Amino acid sequence: MAANETAQDRASEHGDPVSVAEAERLFAPLAGAPALVLAISGGPDSMALMWLAARWRSTLESGPRLVAVTVDHGLRRESAREARMVKEVAGRLGIPHRTVRWRDAKPEAGIPEAARLARYRLLARAARQAGASHVATAHTRDDQAETVLMRLLRGSGIVGLAAMAAISEREGLLLARPLLELPKARLVATLRSADVPFADDPTNRDPAFTRPRLRALMPALAAEGGDSRTLATLAGRLGRANAAIELMVDGAERYLALLAAGHAPAQPNHGQTFEPRAFVALPAEIRLRLLMRVINRIGTEGPVELGKAEALLDRLDRTLAGIADGGTSAPGRLKQTLAGALVSMTREAIRITPAPPRRLRGK
Repeated sequence: MAANETAQDRASEHGDPVSVAEAERLFAPLAGAPALVLAISGGPDSMALMWLAARWRSTLESGPRLVAVTVDHGLRRESAREARMVKEVAGRLGIPHRTVRWRDAKPEAGIPEAARLARYRLLARAARQAGASHVATAHTRDDQAETVLMRLLRGSGIVGLAAMAAISEREGLLLARPLLELPKARLVATLRSADVPFADDPTNRDPAFTRPRLRALMPALAAEGGDSRTLATLAGRLGRANAAIELMVDGAERYLALLAAGHAPAQPNHGQTFEPRAFVALPAEIRLRLLMRVINRIGTEGPVELGKAEALLDRLDRTLAGIADGGTSAPGRLKQTLAGALVSMTREAIRITPAPPRRLRGK
């Protein structure tokens, strides 16, 4: 082992149980919340989350109320029994528990994604009912590594490859992942040392789904140096880069807004305008993020897809080139709708406004 390896690194490699001191550090950013909803499925990761959160809360004179919530998707016969097991352990820990059920019709395809979206929707509803500001999930370093691989294979950009953040916003609440730096092995060791039961979900090994297939590849990747720690480190570094780029996009947006205000009076609720030559002088990544940011803010059809935004930026750049050389290489005008926003460009301005309503067929 390297001379500068920390005690936590050594514990991580040997799968040692998580100590109370570590739990205090991991949960400390959540101490000011009025209440925390703990998302507890019954698997080892979430049961460790509940166990560690209870131990952490017991060290505080005052702190957030803890509420355990189990989402029963109704996809396996064992799910109701697992929810009862969670309720029993939560009771022993002095944590109120609720089971909420996904009662919507199940899709024929894309079950994992649909179940994931339903889970967060139901957790958010439970959090609001409990007066909680945060929903805490049990995502681990292993989950982070798998997310990086999934997004890498899908061709994600920097934002996607930064993977999961320790705190993020979702459904109008804060989503907390206090165990994100810990490997799953340490959570299992924690439960076994405390004799806490947990469930085994066979779908986590079902090769019909993407994550289990990638999970099966991890030992071979680890042998080549691509273990969960390395992939999680990559995500962290890209997260830092992403934060720096976003800061630059903030500045670029303010600069372009000032230029636009100097050329024309402000038009509230009429979208956003950029001066073309100032826009094209920005680095491509800044231009792309500006486009996506404004389209997402103004559009009405949900987040714009990265590939479609890249194609639009390419059209803008080619149109700008046509303007620069007098219109000989490309047309000097552009008009395109994307994600419910209308993007238009002339020699004088790039404008992003709400797209007009779509015409119904036969009307």
